[in-house]
Amino acid sequence: MKIGFIGLGRMGSNMVRRLLRDGHQVVAYNRTAEKTREIAGEGAEPAFSLDELVAKLEPPRAVWIMVPAGDATEAQIEDLMALLAPGDTIVDGGNTNFHDDQRRHPALKAQGVNYVDAGVSGGIWGLANGFCLMVGGEPQPVGSLEPIFRALAPAGGYLHVGGPGAGHYVKMVHNGIEYGMMQAYAEGFEILHASQYALDLHGIAAMWNHGSVVRSWLLELAERAFRDNQELAHLKGWVADSGEGRWTVQEAIDRDVPAPVITLSLLMRLRSRQDDSYAARVLAALRNEFGGHAVKTE
Repeated sequence: MKIGFIGLGRMGSNMVRRLLRDGHQVVAYNRTAEKTREIAGEGAEPAFSLDELVAKLEPPRAVWIMVPAGDATEAQIEDLMALLAPGDTIVDGGNTNFHDDQRRHPALKAQGVNYVDAGVSGGIWGLANGFCLMVGGEPQPVGSLEPIFRALAPAGGYLHVGGPGAGHYVKMVHNGIEYGMMQAYAEGFEILHASQYALDLHGIAAMWNHGSVVRSWLLELAERAFRDNQELAHLKGWVADSGEGRWTVQEAIDRDVPAPVITLSLLMRLRSRQDDSYAARVLAALRNEFGGHAVKTE
C-alpha cells in the first residue's frame, strides 16, 4: 500500500521504517529537508513540499500526519485540505485532544475528505517492538487503512476502538493510567532508596521482573535506568506532562468519575517543577528510557 507521511521525528521516522520493512510504499515529507533525505536513503520516496507529496500519491490518497498536536497539526491539515480531493483520507497520529477530532471530522467530511484519529504508543522502541494503535473513525476509511495499521502494530496491538475521536480518547486515558503507574514506581523506589538498608535498586527491579505481580515494561525500563547509576544524579527531578494527563483528569471530573491516583500523579509532576526529588528523577529517567523525551541534567 502507498501512503504519504508528514513528520519524521523520533516516532515518525521509525514508523516509516517499519512500514518500509513490511513492503509498503511511503512518500515522506518533513519540514527539515535533512530528515527527508535521510529516510529517502532507506527506501522512502522523498517529497520536499506538501504539493509534491500529494502529487506523488494516487487517488484515493491517504496521508498520515505525525507532528505535535495543536497548532502544528491544524496548520498541516489546513494546508492539505487545499490539495486533497474527495475520497482522500487524513490520519492524525499525534497526541490530539479528542474534542479537536470531533470538530475536524464533520468539517472534513463536508468536503468529502475522511478523517481518522490514531492514538500511538510505543515511543522510541516502536521500530523493534511495534506501535500500539488505538484508532477512531468511520469503518470504511479505517478498514481501507488496516494494512498500514497492522504493519505498524505488533500482533494484537491494533484496534478500531470506535467512531471519530475514540482513538485519541482511548490514548488519553492510556496516558493517564501511565502517569499513575509511573508515579507508583517512583514512590516505591524512593522508599527503598531512603531505607536503612543499602539496597541494590537495579537488582530489585530485575528480580521483580521475574514472577512478581508488579512486573511490567515500565519496570524493565526502571531496571535499565538503574543499571549504571541508581542515584540518577545526572538527572534533575523535573518532569513534563504532554497534556493527556490533564485531559484525563478533566474528563474524569466531567463524567463524575473519581480518579484520585491519576489526579495526584499529575499534581506530582507539577510539584516536580518546584523542587527536586528522587521520585521525580525516577520519572524523568523512565520518560527518557521509553520515549527518548528530553531530560534536564545537573
